[in-house]
Amino acid sequence: QVQLVESGGGLVQAGGSLRLSCAASGRTFGTYAMAWFRQAPGKEREFVAAIKWGAGTTYYADSVKGRFTISRDYAKNTVYLHMNSLKLEDTAVYYCASGATWDLITVVDRIKLWGQGTQVTVSS
Repeated sequence: QVQLVESGGGLVQAGGSLRLSCAASGRTFGTYAMAWFRQAPGKEREFVAAIKWGAGTTYYADSVKGRFTISRDYAKNTVYLHMNSLKLEDTAVYYCASGATWDLITVVDRIKLWGQGTQVTVSS
């Protein structure tokens, strides 16, 4: 059974950094687009960043542009989210996602596979 497994969440002070990882078990990502979403308490799940597995093309939500970087490691079949200059409003559960085409990668309802989520808490 294919699974996406996130890790790397935790508690960090505002201005700090964290790196999230998403490893696929059961298959390789192939030509899929991969993405990170997040969901804060009481809010809808929102797109954060995406990457084309093959070409490495990236795309970011305006709220994280310049602070977050998405990357991938072929050998480890893993996607990363490097988060710098973290703000209180970045606090959320972060989800790894796959299965949508690139043009729909930001659309929650088009995602076919989700990870279990990892909590990121930014404190003042």
